[in-house]
Amino acid sequence: MTQWLRVFDDTLLITLFVFITMLIVDYANVATVGRLSSFMRLGPWRQYITAAVLGATPGCVGAFFNVSSYTHGLLSFGALTGGMVAATGDEAFVMLRLFPEKAIPLFAGLALIGVGYGYAADWLIRRLRIVPSRSCDQQKIHTLETCSCAEHRTGRKPLARRVLGVSLCRGLLLAGISAALILTAAGVIGPDSWNWEKITLVILLGISNAVVGSASDHFLKEHVWAHLVRKHLWRVFLWTLAAMAVVEVGLQAWDIHPFVRDHKTWMLLLSALVGIIPQSGPNLVFVVLFSKGLVPFSILVTNSIVQDGHGMLPLLSYSVRDAVLVKTFNVALGLALGSILYGFGL
Repeated sequence: MTQWLRVFDDTLLITLFVFITMLIVDYANVATVGRLSSFMRLGPWRQYITAAVLGATPGCVGAFFNVSSYTHGLLSFGALTGGMVAATGDEAFVMLRLFPEKAIPLFAGLALIGVGYGYAADWLIRRLRIVPSRSCDQQKIHTLETCSCAEHRTGRKPLARRVLGVSLCRGLLLAGISAALILTAAGVIGPDSWNWEKITLVILLGISNAVVGSASDHFLKEHVWAHLVRKHLWRVFLWTLAAMAVVEVGLQAWDIHPFVRDHKTWMLLLSALVGIIPQSGPNLVFVVLFSKGLVPFSILVTNSIVQDGHGMLPLLSYSVRDAVLVKTFNVALGLALGSILYGFGL
């Protein structure tokens, strides 16, 4: 019973960490989206770099912006492909919680690979005479010009007025984050001692409260409540709980070490196949397995390159053909690089 309580507690802590980091990252993305659009118009290498950096940003916001930019002709096919190489969806937040010292170098490495692979993908489709879909003039980019997400930056609504006129959504978020901050500081949630993990969590909770206190009502209702909470948070909790429970059952009822050790090639292939699924969640199994030392780094890299969380869903609605092309390129890269790392014993 103690083990299952630990699994549940770990899942709650991971979900809390995912929520506050998603909140901060989404806010940062919204605040800079206009500048990024202008930056990408100035040359192909800026497209590759911007798409890869956005893709490496934890969560699906960067990938969504890349797809939106691609449909408007701001990104080339190669830049979009490189961005998807760098994208790891909501799994990135869980990696940051479980093994941050390995997750951050992984994200940086994927971003660098994405830049080079974006150029290679554009070169290859020209040689193969593959013509991606044309940009769509009917779609809308969610920019600062059309969105009041960062309205506090323009001075249209002073901070004091916003705090005094607290909406129900803002009040609930402030109360919930404040309660989590107090419980974390008291040692009820997370580590008992003031180690780097606890200090980081307290700092992020403090930043989250500042964001909620100063952000516009639109950002809180549409981005935080409608998007993060209703579409992501409960899925992150259930998938994390399921992944950790599956691994825990495997460790208790069946010694999975020999199976993984004797079938690493199949695990490598399976990690790529699961990565094709345009959903955050199934890939958490490989994240948890790696965190427990049950699969090597090569398998995590393969899965991370192929998968992109929910990032592929908008592209599927725009062009199934382009989505299949992107996945084909990324599966090839994931299996190739994963096999090389596996050959070196990683």
